[in-house]
Amino acid sequence: MARWREAALPLLLFALLGAAPWIGFGEGYVLTLLARAMILGIAALGLHLLVGGAGLVSLGHAALLGLGAYAVVALDAARITEALWVAPAAIGGGALFALLTGAVAVRTSGVQFIMITLAFAQMAFFTAGSLSVYGGDDGYTLYGRTEILGRRWLEDRLVFHYLCLGLLAASWGLVVAILASRFGRVLRAARENALRVAALGFNPAPYRLLAYVIAGGMAGLAGALLANATEFVAPSYLAWQRSGDLLFMVILGGLGAPHGAVLGALAIVLLEEWLGHWTAHWRLIFGPLLILSVLFLKGGLAGLPAQLRGAGRG
Repeated sequence: MARWREAALPLLLFALLGAAPWIGFGEGYVLTLLARAMILGIAALGLHLLVGGAGLVSLGHAALLGLGAYAVVALDAARITEALWVAPAAIGGGALFALLTGAVAVRTSGVQFIMITLAFAQMAFFTAGSLSVYGGDDGYTLYGRTEILGRRWLEDRLVFHYLCLGLLAASWGLVVAILASRFGRVLRAARENALRVAALGFNPAPYRLLAYVIAGGMAGLAGALLANATEFVAPSYLAWQRSGDLLFMVILGGLGAPHGAVLGALAIVLLEEWLGHWTAHWRLIFGPLLILSVLFLKGGLAGLPAQLRGAGRG
């Protein structure tokens, strides 16, 4: 019963996203906005696995997302647009970069881990800017969206919406399953006390590295979807500021539950858009709102229902 209660909010969230095109949110622009939020939600879920599961705060997560996007670019330039090739390349690109950099990074923690991931991300960012064959700093415009079995299904906004929703739900299910598994229990125990876990015979480093690789693969998938959503890829996809945005999505949503990352992504994307229409100086409002949310939403957006129930009993 408790598990069903925990799953009720994310399942309701996914149901609302599924119904969105039919309850007044079917305009092309709105669907594009929701797709962007769901794509960033996939990347944020991978980051939640690191932050909420392993206790590893990364400022290089956008590099993994950007590498997935540039995998689409590299294949598009070679006129390879079939999803059977593009998707594994994007996921593999993010996972491989996570494996190579994580082999160094996961041996550290705290500020050292933050700085190492930031350093690797900046290396990837400047490398992307130097790739003149893919537009350099000006970016690269795709010739077309990725094909599925030779058909351009992704050009249909409704199909793309449900593809993003399906992959978001699958990513959430994967993170929930990982954290509930023996692997996830060791990962969380190492977050609390790595020395005690080592004394019990578990080396935390391989567990953290595998979590980092999984998060990299998820970010690579999100990058491929983002490249298709915008049909344009630029080095700014790998910028540390985007990593900061993803990190705040996780924190705003709440570290207590994976669906918090999805709530955080939706909240920030939609709030940015709404404030941007209201005033050109929306960042002056957006910043204080985020600070207030951190101060008063102790469990993040995912913990808000429990917080309200507690206030009602009080």
